Amino acid sequence: MMGKTTLLRRLLTILLLLAGPAVWSGGTGVAWAQSGADRTLLEMRDAYDRKDTAALAAALPRLQGHPLEPLAAYWELSARLEQASEPEITAFLRRYAGSYYEDRLRNDWLLLLGKQRDWDTFGREVPLFRMNDDREVQCYGLLIEHERQGRDVADAVLERWLAQRDADNGCAMAAQALLRSGALPAEAAWQRARGAMENNRLRAVTQAVEMLDPDWVPIVNALHANPKRYLDEKFTAVRTRTKELVTLALIRLAVSDPDEAAVHANRLRWRAQLTPEERSWVWGVIGKRKAQRLNDDALDAYNHADVRHLDDEHLGWMARAALRARAWPRVLQTIEAMAPSQREEPAWVYWQARALQAQGSPASQTRAQALLLGIAGPGGFYEQLALEAIGQPVTVPPRPMPLTRAEQEAARQHPGLQRALQAIALGLRREGVREWHYSIALHSPGGMSERELLAAADLACAHEVWDRCINTSLRTRTEIDHAQRFPMPFRDAVVGRATAIGLDPAYVYGLIRQESRFVMDARSHVGASGLMQVMPATATWTARRIGLTGFKPRHLTDRDTNITIGTAYLKLALDDFEGSMPMAAAAYNAGPNRSRAWRNGPVLEAPVWIENIPFNETRDYVKQVLANTTHYAALLTGQPQRPSSRLGVVGPREATARALDTDLP
Repeated sequence: MMGKTTLLRRLLTILLLLAGPAVWSGGTGVAWAQSGADRTLLEMRDAYDRKDTAALAAALPRLQGHPLEPLAAYWELSARLEQASEPEITAFLRRYAGSYYEDRLRNDWLLLLGKQRDWDTFGREVPLFRMNDDREVQCYGLLIEHERQGRDVADAVLERWLAQRDADNGCAMAAQALLRSGALPAEAAWQRARGAMENNRLRAVTQAVEMLDPDWVPIVNALHANPKRYLDEKFTAVRTRTKELVTLALIRLAVSDPDEAAVHANRLRWRAQLTPEERSWVWGVIGKRKAQRLNDDALDAYNHADVRHLDDEHLGWMARAALRARAWPRVLQTIEAMAPSQREEPAWVYWQARALQAQGSPASQTRAQALLLGIAGPGGFYEQLALEAIGQPVTVPPRPMPLTRAEQEAARQHPGLQRALQAIALGLRREGVREWHYSIALHSPGGMSERELLAAADLACAHEVWDRCINTSLRTRTEIDHAQRFPMPFRDAVVGRATAIGLDPAYVYGLIRQESRFVMDARSHVGASGLMQVMPATATWTARRIGLTGFKPRHLTDRDTNITIGTAYLKLALDDFEGSMPMAAAAYNAGPNRSRAWRNGPVLEAPVWIENIPFNETRDYVKQVLANTTHYAALLTGQPQRPSSRLGVVGPREATARALDTDLP
C-alpha cells in the first residue's frame, strides 16, 4: 500500500504538472535563489543517474519556475515511469507540450506501452511522437499495422531489425510475430544472426536463433565460445540444421582467424552443404577480415564469393582491397555491385570515377567526369578531391546575406535553444545538446529552415558554444557560412604556438575541430581531455620531453597548457612520420605504432592508404582532419588550396629517414 509521504509527493507532482506553462516559462515564474536552484538541478541529475526516485521527488518542487524545470520534471517522472499512472503522464505531456521533454517522455512511454502490448494507448500516442526516430517504436507501430490492418510490413520490419546493434524488444517482437505468421521466412532470422555474430553481438544472435528453436541456443553459445571445436567435431555434419549453425561458426572463426576459417570453408563437407548465399557470406567475412589486416590475399578470399550475396560492409572492404592492389577493374566491378545508397556515397563515387579513368576509353572518361562533377565541392574529403580532379581549387565561398535583427531575435527567443544553452552552461552538456538538436532538426518536419539554422548557429557562436555553432551551420545546403562552420577561437594562442614550433596552424585548427569542436572541457570515453584531447599519460610524457616543469594531468583543462602539449605532441608525430599529415593524424588518433604498421606494404597514393585504414573511426578522423585543414588554410591565407598538396604518398619508411622515435607514445 502506498505510504502517506509517497502519496503526498505524487499529488504534489500532479498539481505542479497541471499548473500550466506560465509557471515554468522563465518569464513569470516564481523567483528563486539562482545558485541554489542550479545546485538542486545538478543534484537531481546525480539522483537520476542512480534512479533515486525519493530524492528526485523531494527536489522537484524547488525547481518550480526554473527555466530547466521541464528537464527536472522529466527526470522525476522518467525514473518511475513504470509505476506512474496514466493521468500523471498525460498531465506532464500537456504541461510541457511542444517541448523536447514532452517528446522525450512520449518516446519512453511508447517503448513501455509496446513492451506491455498496450496497443490502444500506443496507437493513440504514436501519431503525436514528433521525433519518430526510434526504431523500436517504429517496429511496434508496424506490428500494429500488421496485426490490426493486415498490412504487409515484412520488408520494413526486417530493415529495422537488421539495423539494430543489439538485442531489443520492439523489432524482435515484430519479427517474431511475422516469423510465426509466415510473413518473414526463417532465413531472415539467420541473416540477423549472421550479422550479429560477425559483430560479436551474442545476445542478438541467440535472440534471433531462439525465435526458430530454443534448443539451438546452447549450441550457439558453445560455437561462439569455441568455433573451431564445433567445426572439428565429427558429428557436426550429420546434425539437423547443421549448415546454418556451421555458417555461424565459420563467421565467428573468420573474425578472429580468417586464415583458419578459409581452411575450414574450403572443406568439401561444408562446400557441399552450405548454400551459395551462405558460402558467399562466410567468404565475405573472411575477405573483410583479411582486408582489415591489410593482407595481400584478401581479394583471393573474395574470389570465392558471389557479389550478389555480399552486404555493404563486405563490398566496401572488397573495394578497399582492390584499391590497395591497384586492381582498377575489380574496383569498378565491386562498386557497381553496391546498393544505390552505398554506391552514391562520395567515397565510392570518387573511386568509381577513378576506376573509369583507368580504363582510358573516351566513353569511360566522359562517365568519370560526370561522376566527379556530381560530388565536386569544398565540403568533405572526397568532394575536395573531386573538385581538384576537375581542375578547380578549394576556396572560401561567399558569405550568405547578413542575418536580420528579426532572424537573430527569433533565435534568441526560441525556448528550446534557450534551455539548451542554459543546460550546457550549467555543465549538463548531454542534456543541452539533445534539446538543441531536437529544436533545430526534429521539432518540425524537415527541421529549421536555412535562415533559421544560420541564426541558431549565430546564437551558439555568440555564446561560444562552438560545437553547436559548427554542427548547426553544417545542416545548411545552399547558404554556406564558413565562419560558422570553421570558427577560429583562441586564434592568437593556436596560431602563435603552431608557428613557434613549425606547425601549420591550419593543420592544428583542423585537428582541434575534429577532436573537440573547441569544447575546452571535452573528455572522451577513454580519458582524453581538453581542446586537443590529449591522454594524461601522453601529456605527462610530452611535458617531460619539452621541458614543461610542474605539469599535472589536471592542467589539461587549461586552454594554453592543452594547446602547448597537444601541438608539441603533434609536431613530434609529424616529424616521426617524415612530415606526412595523413600518417601523423592517424597516429594522433590511433597511436604511432598502428600508423607505422599500416604504412608497411606497397607505396600508395595517400587517399588509397587512408581508405584502407582498418579502424572506421580513424579512417573517418583522418579524412575529416585533412578536409578541415584545407578549409582553414583557405581562411587563414586567403588563397586557393589544393588538397593534394598535403597528401603525397604513403609507404614503408625510407632507409635514409631520420631515426625512429621509439619513445613516442
